[in-house]
Amino acid sequence: MGVKVVVIGGGSTYTPELIEGLANRADRLPIDELVLHDIDAERLSVVGGLAGRMLKRVGWGGRLTLTGDRSAGLDGADFVLVQLRIGGQAARLIDESLPLRFGTIGQETTGAGGFAKGLRTIPVVLELAEEMRRLAHDEAWIVDFTNPVGMVTQALLDDGHRAIGLCNVAITLQRHLAERLGVEPDRVELDHVGLNHLSWVRALRVDGVDRLPELLASQADSIAEEMDLPVDAFRRTGAVPSYYLRYYYAFAETLEKQRKGPSRAETVAGIEGQLLEMYRDPSLDEKPALLADRGGAFYSEAAAQLLASLYDGRGDIQVVDVRNDGSMADLPDDAVVEVPARIDRDGAHPLPVGALTDEMRDLVLQVKAYERLAIRAARSGDRGDALAALSANPLVGPYTDPEPLLDATLEASRRYLPAFFPNRH
Repeated sequence: MGVKVVVIGGGSTYTPELIEGLANRADRLPIDELVLHDIDAERLSVVGGLAGRMLKRVGWGGRLTLTGDRSAGLDGADFVLVQLRIGGQAARLIDESLPLRFGTIGQETTGAGGFAKGLRTIPVVLELAEEMRRLAHDEAWIVDFTNPVGMVTQALLDDGHRAIGLCNVAITLQRHLAERLGVEPDRVELDHVGLNHLSWVRALRVDGVDRLPELLASQADSIAEEMDLPVDAFRRTGAVPSYYLRYYYAFAETLEKQRKGPSRAETVAGIEGQLLEMYRDPSLDEKPALLADRGGAFYSEAAAQLLASLYDGRGDIQVVDVRNDGSMADLPDDAVVEVPARIDRDGAHPLPVGALTDEMRDLVLQVKAYERLAIRAARSGDRGDALAALSANPLVGPYTDPEPLLDATLEASRRYLPAFFPNRH
């Protein structure tokens, strides 16, 4: 029997990446119906049109459905992929620019910007999950690609939903580091530890042999330069940090670059405009090369591989956001972490990764405490909860007065925060 896959946020310019990945795994994941849902009818039509042409080109025999009716889309679903952006690129621009006025980093998934995005996003995704619980198959899975992935997945699992978080950072690092070693990516296994957008690669095993010490000895400087990170962070930790750690390891330098602009939001908005124009071309039936500049590299590979393994139970190892359950000795079992996990029909089973260094552990515990406070604020709509969360954020509390920043943040997202502004007209 075939499968029904639903993409919430199907009008995203990322979607052709996903279409390609699913089409390439048709032998492992027999999809009867692929549903693209979006509230923006025009974008859905444009992106869905390209999706249809891509699927036709490869001879896919399933049914593609484009809909603005979320309930109809979720009915009978087996997998629901969530790739929402509440407020669109306009909200992202605010997330990246507003914190700069208060002397701190502006970024859409970490710091004050990530906090704002979490407040807007978590209630919407939880509402979606409750609707899915009523309409989808009992064993259906939510795969969350919506940022901030760690917080969103934590909120979903706290409420008992069958959910796994997915980020492209680990697979991107795997591909890039494999290329530097001159080996096929499938031969490379990462010892990847931490939280979403707060992680380190501590070992790089090729056919079971750790090649990371060799790589760092010969190429640490060039890797650090490519990732815009201080090389001493590599040497001090003996690991390859996620590129999102630049906000922690090089705060002042990164803030100065952001102030000079342009922001990533402005760049992405320009790329999206070009992509959508390309997608309108009725002769285009494959993803354009420009999509690689949009971000989300290897998203199609990661997402399609995860769905295929959840369906056929292959038992391969993938890096996902999942309940800790003893994987990281420094965190409680119910904390969502980003670690290698064995994927089968029953879900993601995290592998033991052992203890963190003191430096890693201290930062991870700070950010996890902030995430839990931010989730509580997103649920409650209470200003006191929000202030506690923002104050606890290690990219905010040490650098600025959180109260005026909070006031400006809430006001800027007012239309997307009904829990904080219940009487808005």
